[in-house]
Amino acid sequence: MHGNGDHDTPGVTQAGLEERVHEVLREARELGATQAEAGASVESGLTLTVRLGDVETLEYQRDRGLGITVYFGKRKGTASTADLSPEAVRESVRAACSIARYTAEDDCTGLADAELMAKDLPNLDLSHPWDPEPEVVIDMARRCEDAARSYDKRIENSEGATVTTHRGLRVYANSHGFTGGYESTSHSITCSVIGKAGESMQRDYWYTYARDMKNLETPEAVGVKAAERTVARLGARRLSTRKSPVLFVPELARGLVGSFLGAMRGGAQYRRASFLLGAEGQHVFPDFVQFSERPLLKRALASAAFDNEGVATRDREIVDQGVATTYLLDSYSARKLKLKTTGHAGGVRNLLVKSGALDYAGLLKEMGTGLVVTELLGQGVNGVTGDYSRGASGFWVEGGVPVYPVEEITVAGNLKDMFHGIATVGRDVDLRGSIQTGSILINEMTIAGE
Repeated sequence: MHGNGDHDTPGVTQAGLEERVHEVLREARELGATQAEAGASVESGLTLTVRLGDVETLEYQRDRGLGITVYFGKRKGTASTADLSPEAVRESVRAACSIARYTAEDDCTGLADAELMAKDLPNLDLSHPWDPEPEVVIDMARRCEDAARSYDKRIENSEGATVTTHRGLRVYANSHGFTGGYESTSHSITCSVIGKAGESMQRDYWYTYARDMKNLETPEAVGVKAAERTVARLGARRLSTRKSPVLFVPELARGLVGSFLGAMRGGAQYRRASFLLGAEGQHVFPDFVQFSERPLLKRALASAAFDNEGVATRDREIVDQGVATTYLLDSYSARKLKLKTTGHAGGVRNLLVKSGALDYAGLLKEMGTGLVVTELLGQGVNGVTGDYSRGASGFWVEGGVPVYPVEEITVAGNLKDMFHGIATVGRDVDLRGSIQTGSILINEMTIAGE
């Protein structure tokens, strides 16, 4: 998984960053630390926004950082610096060591176990640098916004079109002798516009996101999709309070999956702050639900051969035939629970939710009458009780066809019931994140409206 080393921040290569983190480990050992770990990164990027045809912002970013953790027995100290010069690095190590001497002992602290470190670091093809001239980026953003603004005369204002490109290099090493690093890139195009019809004003957006420029949707396609979505929302109404089936579109279905993952995290489990306390081995979903983690997919947005502690990642079924098979543990939460880390320091990597047979149109037919949710507002999810209540907008569907847009409603339920009440998962999978899922249809939720 080693990059080519030619990162575009002057003087910074993978070999250079490895040398920095090894200096940290040497220095920590000389100061008496029993264990140490360090992570260094350099990032660079460009963000450009065009609004109403004019360049509104053009920003170049360059960041670098080094995080250091030292252990003196069961005491821990941390420090960080944005200055990678040898003197600043030594200073930061000394600071971390002096902090460690004053912290309380904690039996669960320390590096992950040495035998769990990743041995094999394959090239996951995560780096596809793109270094365009500003004129090229401006042209893309303009084409995107023009496509949106000319789509329909009801599109009367724009929040702009934004093109970003990002490049990062990260290296992690610890005193078990593990060193790993990789270079990665990401690129995106986003557009947001405002439509008006009579008294009704609506905004909506669309975006495309990928490791490789070649995998992005065209600027025109992003603009048209943003405009289509905006126009479709014009004339939205409120609903009366009722119970009905609810279909979450893929980009929102991802959040439901995320609520499950959060409840299975080691931290939530050992703090007893999870609505799925002790749920390993339990049926949390219907039998057809399958969540597969695939951390070694080439070019995927969350791929990595090792987690944030150097532990090897591996393929696993996190939900198998509806059963929650594992907690998501880093070494600290694993020790708290008297278990072994699952290689999830830093989260889940490429979670693939198994699709059913139906596309979006098929899901609407399957639902018959109910609500499609296309936007959620607010943070109304209680991770301890599972109570779920969020502001929503979307479309009311009758006879399998959207009949009018709706807004200013609330969808409510309890996540445990919602999970058991999943009727099907669509094959309209959204690939733009670390959780890849189609739309999720839930048999019944409460819709609070007028």
